[in-house]
Amino acid sequence: MFRRHGFAFILAVALSPVAGMAQLDGGPAVRPTSAAAKANQPPATNAENAPQPPPQIVVTAPPAQAVPWSWHDKVLWGADLVLVILGYAGVLLALKTLKNIQRQTEFGVSAAQAALQCANAALESSQAIVDSGRPWIVITVEPFLSVEHGFKVMATNRGRTPARILAKADCVRIAKDETELPTPPDYDSGKSATPFEPIILLPGETAGIRPFRRSDVRSYCSSDDQMKRLERWEEKLFVYGRVIYRDLISPMDQPNHETDWCCWYVYGDKDALVLAGPPEYNKHN
Repeated sequence: MFRRHGFAFILAVALSPVAGMAQLDGGPAVRPTSAAAKANQPPATNAENAPQPPPQIVVTAPPAQAVPWSWHDKVLWGADLVLVILGYAGVLLALKTLKNIQRQTEFGVSAAQAALQCANAALESSQAIVDSGRPWIVITVEPFLSVEHGFKVMATNRGRTPARILAKADCVRIAKDETELPTPPDYDSGKSATPFEPIILLPGETAGIRPFRRSDVRSYCSSDDQMKRLERWEEKLFVYGRVIYRDLISPMDQPNHETDWCCWYVYGDKDALVLAGPPEYNKHN
């Protein structure tokens, strides 16, 4: 009996500090049980005799306190703020600079376009002055005074500078109308086999380049029936050619000039040789 009460006393003394700490921490206090109380308690069941888990001790951490800023943190924060302000100002300055560059670029493009237009206008003006002073070979037709039903194709220099005729070609073709003429014109068959002697025409001078008579018509007809068709205007006889010339005072590297011409021989009581043909056969270059 003494052993039982002595063991209970020792157990109560051993657990008394733990109960005190539990009360200080706000946890449930562990109260010692006396031997008399245990004797008066009803006998424990199997569940009560099972080992109980140890009591949990809850420790509440004290609230965190704000750490005061040191001078190093204050300097670092101020430096970061200054860098942010400087970066924002740099971005604004860069955007303003880009806008100025864009305006200057647009102004430069406009100025370049205006300069190009002025240069083109000056070039056209100078070219007009050059063209007005260059020779222009114009083709006309005149009748022979001494030959009946005879005509001659004349080249006249209507320009302001002398012209040198370098080559010429003239062809004859019979067709129903102008639409049956070959396009572009074929001048290879009209080139002379003998070398052509260059002709120099001063401003206002004229030179004959192709004579044509009624007696020449029969030589270009393949049959008597074709000759009759020409007389009835069922078919037409065209005489066409080209004159190649250059300006005597222009540099040698300048291209040559050309004049294309085309005439229709009108067969009748009074024959005529009149300028006719499509635009491809009558042009100046």
